[in-house]
Amino acid sequence: PPETRAAARPRSGPAPVTDVAKLCICDLLVAQCDVNCCCDPDCSAADFSLFTTCSVPVVTGDNRLCSQKAAMYSLDVEANPPERIFKLIDQVNPNVFCIHATNYKQALSFSSPQMPTSENFDQLLKEFGSAAFSAEPDSWDMNTDAQNPSDANETYRYEYGVPIHTVDAFLRLPSPVVSSWCSDANPAGFLVNQATKCTRPVSVRKCGNIQAVSMLFYINSGILAVPKSSQMVNITVQSVVVQSLNGMRTLLNGSDVLRLPMILDELCINIVLGVSYHITYTDMGEIIEAAAAFVLGAINKEALSIQQSFEISFTQVNTKPVPLSGNPGYVVGLPVRAGFRPQGYPFPVEILFNTNKYGQLTILQSTSSQDCLAAQGARTPVLFGYNMVSGCKLRTTAAMKCQPLTQTLLDLLKGQTFPEYVASFGNSRAQDVLDWVPITHLQTSEQRIYNTFQSSCQIPISLEIEVKWTKYGSLVNPQARIVNVTATITTTTLKQLPSGRERTIPITSSVVFTDISSPAEPGYKAWPTINVKLPFDFFFPFV
Repeated sequence: PPETRAAARPRSGPAPVTDVAKLCICDLLVAQCDVNCCCDPDCSAADFSLFTTCSVPVVTGDNRLCSQKAAMYSLDVEANPPERIFKLIDQVNPNVFCIHATNYKQALSFSSPQMPTSENFDQLLKEFGSAAFSAEPDSWDMNTDAQNPSDANETYRYEYGVPIHTVDAFLRLPSPVVSSWCSDANPAGFLVNQATKCTRPVSVRKCGNIQAVSMLFYINSGILAVPKSSQMVNITVQSVVVQSLNGMRTLLNGSDVLRLPMILDELCINIVLGVSYHITYTDMGEIIEAAAAFVLGAINKEALSIQQSFEISFTQVNTKPVPLSGNPGYVVGLPVRAGFRPQGYPFPVEILFNTNKYGQLTILQSTSSQDCLAAQGARTPVLFGYNMVSGCKLRTTAAMKCQPLTQTLLDLLKGQTFPEYVASFGNSRAQDVLDWVPITHLQTSEQRIYNTFQSSCQIPISLEIEVKWTKYGSLVNPQARIVNVTATITTTTLKQLPSGRERTIPITSSVVFTDISSPAEPGYKAWPTINVKLPFDFFFPFV
């Protein structure tokens, strides 16, 4: 009977979702070896010889599977020098209740949820607002025999730091290696913003035969949309700037015109002096656009080498590029990022950046005249880690009205639009609302009384901003994180001033950064071990 044949048909085990040989949960530092992390791919044999133990001796995938691979790490301390021992074994789950086949593919990966907006809110409410909802039946794939275990280790999206693949190899970003000479073996890493400069040997007689000074060398190979795929993204020419021998630059109108090196009157023209790549990607790790901006120049017969510069930057599709102030923690000297919560939503869905050029927290900028009424609109960004003081002088007369003067001083101290939130990290995204710290507003009053108005008038005379931050993350490479921001307005009382007389009142703004990190206790280990076991279903349905 068909039922008997189906029951007798052997079913293959589930394709591994995670390659445990490449999985390393103690690898915390980028491009650096983590101490006692035996699975860290950045560690060399020399590093392993200095290890005292393996902090993670066994690495497995989902322990609910009936059968899976396990990576075993240990140290051979009797060897000279000590060596790391790696074994990949098959581990069988002795539990009677275990998962034999993972046939629900949607549970094996995570796709970013659709962000609610004013346009799609009703549609999302209709789809997910009921007491229960489920995936479509078609999303279930019961044919597990069609799975190819060899495809499980394939990478179908770009991850941070992965070289950007092209049709023939990878996207080149020349850089100096040992000396200042250019090496074309440096691959561009995904989401890794880089800027390099190096020296290239050239000669006028051979300039047409040197590939690295031709535009074709940097755009003739298409980029793969995702690694190991057949979908290709062509590199388009965004702009072409021509630089003369005296350094003057001219932007060409026709950026789509390919200009190749050629000899003209003992000069070699159209040689590449600089390339700037700009990559556009999706939140699923797929590259959808690639553009290159060129700087072309000329050399004479006396030139033996040229200096080339290369840059690469990344922008997620449907987002506005905003300069970061750190990745992830703030860098001292970079602006503190600020923004607002949009109105009209029942809950915050994203942060709108401040209305100045780059979404920064600003204070009053001092001017040479020190006249407050002439300094309106002049702002300077608050730089992380820099305590700042600025101010001006306000000359008051008996003819001034209280209410307009108060509003003018508030606009002067806080600006036309004072932000509501400050980014806790230098790379906080607008859609990650929990990564933004609300600004707490306080108001105090001074006891000093200035005789200006007949009836008392409270005017603001100073704005004090206190930014509390802490060191976050690894002790070896701590990241600066803002945890609290307080803006305090200090007011004072004015009374009537006799006619014809004037009085000068100082108006000040200040910013103070306070480190509230807990100091390390005496004898505290530099590499603490946390002995915590998570629940068995903590990561379900993800591995």
